[in-house]
Amino acid sequence: MLDILTYGNETLAKKAEAVKEFGPDLSAFVEELYTTMAKGKGIGLAATQVDRLLRVFVTGVDEDKLRVFINPEIVATSPEESDFEEGCLSLPGLYTHLTRPTAVKIQAWNERGRPFTLEADGLLARVILHENDHLNGILFIDRLNPVRRDRVLAQYLRRTRM
Repeated sequence: MLDILTYGNETLAKKAEAVKEFGPDLSAFVEELYTTMAKGKGIGLAATQVDRLLRVFVTGVDEDKLRVFINPEIVATSPEESDFEEGCLSLPGLYTHLTRPTAVKIQAWNERGRPFTLEADGLLARVILHENDHLNGILFIDRLNPVRRDRVLAQYLRRTRM
C-alpha cells in the first residue's frame, strides 16, 4: 500500500505532469492506487496524493466499475449543479458540503494507452471533478469561499492536533 499524503504536504499543491510512457510500470502503479484507495476506504485517489506528480487518478464508486484516468481533460461540465458532502483521503475525517456540476464529460487514456471519452453524472461526476482537481494542485476545501474554508480548516486542524 502506498502512503497517502495529508493536508500540509506541499506536493498536494503542485500540478501533476503528463504520463509519457505506458507499460508494466504504469500498470503496476495503477494497481497500487486501486489497493491504496480501497484500504483507505475511499472512492477516488489521485497520484499526487501518494507523492507522484503524474496525471493519473482512479475511481471506485459503488455500482460502477473501477476506472483509471490517465492524462485526463475535462471537455465539458453541466450548467446544473448540486450540493453534496465531500471528503478526502488527504484530509481524513473532514467532510463539508460543496457545490459542483452534476455531470461531466472527460477524455483520458486507460493504462494500456487507449483513449476514451466518458460522460458521467451524479457521484461519479463529482469524484472525477474532485480527483482531477488534485492533479491541478487543488483540494476540495480550496473551492469553498474563504471565510467558510478558514472555519472548516481551523476545526479540522484543532481535531487533528488533539
